[in-house]
Amino acid sequence: MTAYMIAQVNVTDPEKFEEYRALVPATLEKYGGRFIVRGGETAALEGEMPYPRLVVIEFPDMDAIKRWHASEEYAKPIQMRQAASDSVLVAVDGYDG
Repeated sequence: MTAYMIAQVNVTDPEKFEEYRALVPATLEKYGGRFIVRGGETAALEGEMPYPRLVVIEFPDMDAIKRWHASEEYAKPIQMRQAASDSVLVAVDGYDG
């Protein structure tokens, strides 16, 4: 079942975060990940978002998300993201009706 990695991010070091952003796409390929949402304008219609930046990445399944997040390819970028931002990452199964 398709699954999604949803991240809410507050960038604290824009320069370092841009370096991170440049590395991420190549880490997704092997795991079948593709960006659905990558930043862009947001509008909180109800409640408050904890962080202003929103990212949604689609994967073939939950296992692929977990393998990507724990992968050698993502090891350096994850450290860069953690040093350049505050964030919440959530993996969720898609809905197939």
